[in-house]
Amino acid sequence: MQFGDLPQFVDFDYTARVAKVNGAALWALATNPSTPKNLQIHTAPPPGLPGTNLTALNWDANPEPDLAGYEVVIRETTAADWTSAIGVGNVTSVTLNISKDNVQFGLRAIDTAGHRSPAAFPQVVN
Repeated sequence: MQFGDLPQFVDFDYTARVAKVNGAALWALATNPSTPKNLQIHTAPPPGLPGTNLTALNWDANPEPDLAGYEVVIRETTAADWTSAIGVGNVTSVTLNISKDNVQFGLRAIDTAGHRSPAAFPQVVN
């Protein structure tokens, strides 16, 4: 009885294509901006505005010198992927007129070449 992978059963063309995809993914992770850090979503309404749909987010600035800005990514609570993005510029906080009860929020950084970071997920604060 034979055990283990044997060379005669390996599809080397397929293995080479998988290695190229893995290399491309690693290159993208190495050259894109880093994921924004310390993203916070505030659950308490702004002072004097109880009962509003405003959502306040803040985060730490990315260290990359070629950073162009950030975008807030949004998806319905039942969606598997981000469905829309809102460019917010090169800032470290934003208040959106979108109810935090209906959607999930994320934040990604964008560099001057248009490369985007993986999305950061917010931590809830009051």
